[in-house]
Amino acid sequence: MGLWQIDTDTLARSRFVLSPFAETFASLKLLHAGTGAHPGEEAWLRAHLPGYCARLAADPVAALLVQAALGTSWIADFFCPTSCVGESFEETVARVRAAGAGEARANLRVSLRGPLPAALERDDLPERATALLTHVWEETVRPYWERRRRVLEADVVARTARVGQGGWAALLDELRPWTRWLGENGFQVNPHPYPPREVAAGAQLLFMPVTTGAGWVSWEGRERYAVVYPCLGVLAEDHDRRPVPAGLGALIGTSRAGLLVLLGTPMSTTQLVAVTGQGLGSVGRHLRVLLDAGLVERRRAGRSVLYVRTAAGEVLVEASGAGAGGR
Repeated sequence: MGLWQIDTDTLARSRFVLSPFAETFASLKLLHAGTGAHPGEEAWLRAHLPGYCARLAADPVAALLVQAALGTSWIADFFCPTSCVGESFEETVARVRAAGAGEARANLRVSLRGPLPAALERDDLPERATALLTHVWEETVRPYWERRRRVLEADVVARTARVGQGGWAALLDELRPWTRWLGENGFQVNPHPYPPREVAAGAQLLFMPVTTGAGWVSWEGRERYAVVYPCLGVLAEDHDRRPVPAGLGALIGTSRAGLLVLLGTPMSTTQLVAVTGQGLGSVGRHLRVLLDAGLVERRRAGRSVLYVRTAAGEVLVEASGAGAGGR
């Protein structure tokens, strides 16, 4: 298994980071797979997979490059650099372009676990990788980035609350199916049989959510490490387009009905603001009405206050036909 040795001080200083590049690379992986994990991803693929396939058909070298770079259990290092805190997509992808041709070919041999196809024995691989990643960003991610950013911010709020509730061990156990805190400074990051890696004291440890089901780990030298993980499923769905039943909206108001549908899973006020795009004052007023009506209740999770539907709220949502959306 892939094992990182992390001292408690490094773990305590770790940070959550939003990365446009990580979101773009996760979207590239989804396009490469061609199959979504839920209806929202399937709808996104229907909109963007034809254009992506046409892009690769017009550039067979790029098609070979992405297949080789994603490999079987290892991503070519130059193709997926570890984002820095506050770094834009353009700043991260510039490091892809700056990779040397020899470095790129060597990385691809590692990800392929063997020799390169003859068509990839060339010097313009970093430029082609940059062009493909930029295409995915501009055409399939950037148009949705503001909404995705709100979803990712909401996930960070939820994960931070989880740390306050159960400590870092609880969080690490839940990030991805194969992540586990093993005790004695051991963190299992994936199931692959790689040698243990010691995260140097004082290194930067970053956690980066993405809205697809993808996930991976990466590092830059010994000073920066990242764990990219899929954000919470309830937040990854397309909430902005989830229909609010007309009857429920007429009964309690469309905005309040939308919040009630979302609260099948506990969420904080900050999460609700991030996911819905409503103002903090508006969300607070709607929650007060729902609380007074006995349709939601408050729960404390560490330093956060979370809201969730009560039994009465469940009955109301189920009766309106929106219950499946609130899981």
